[in-house]
Amino acid sequence: MLKKIIIFQFCILLIIGLSACPKKPVQVPLPKTTEKPAEKSVEPEIELSNEPVETPVQEEPSVRELGFDIAPNVSPVYFDFDKSDINTEQQKVLQVNSESLLKSTGTKVLIEGHTCECGTNEYNLGLAQKRALSIRNYYIKLGINAGRIATISYGKEKPVNINAGPPDSPACALNRRAETKIQK
Repeated sequence: MLKKIIIFQFCILLIIGLSACPKKPVQVPLPKTTEKPAEKSVEPEIELSNEPVETPVQEEPSVRELGFDIAPNVSPVYFDFDKSDINTEQQKVLQVNSESLLKSTGTKVLIEGHTCECGTNEYNLGLAQKRALSIRNYYIKLGINAGRIATISYGKEKPVNINAGPPDSPACALNRRAETKIQK
C-alpha cells in the first residue's frame, strides 16, 4: 500500500513538473544553399490611390512671432473621422473663404489643423497637419498666393468640445476641423 501511495505522489509531481516548465523551442538551422536567388524583373511599382497627391507648391512662410486671429467671413472646414480629404460641401465653404482672402492680398494666412480626442498624440498631430495641408493646397488652387499661407498642427490640443464622446457623436465632429486665421 505504501508503495502505491509513493508511486501516485511521484506521478502527480511528474505531471505538475512537466506542465509548469515549458520547453525551450529548438532552433533548427536552415540548410545553406549555394544557389543564387532568382533575380526579379525590375518593374516600377505603381501605387494606385484615390486620394490626391499633396505636393507643396511653394515653401510655407514663417509664422513665428506673428499674431493671428479669426478672419472675418471665413468659416472653419470640418472633416469626417480619420480623414483629411475635402468633401464637396466643404469645397463650397473654401470657395467662399477664398473670396474673402483674395480681397486682403497683403496679409499672411495661417491654417490650423485639429482632430478629435481619439487616438495618440503623434497620430493626431500628423492627421491635423494633413488636414491643414489639404486646405492650403485647395486655397492655392483657388488662386491664393502660396507664399502667404502657412500651416500648423494642433492635433487634439485645442478641442471645441472637451471630452465630446465617441467619434460618431455630433459634439465630437466639431473638433475635426481646420480653421483659417489671418495676421493681426
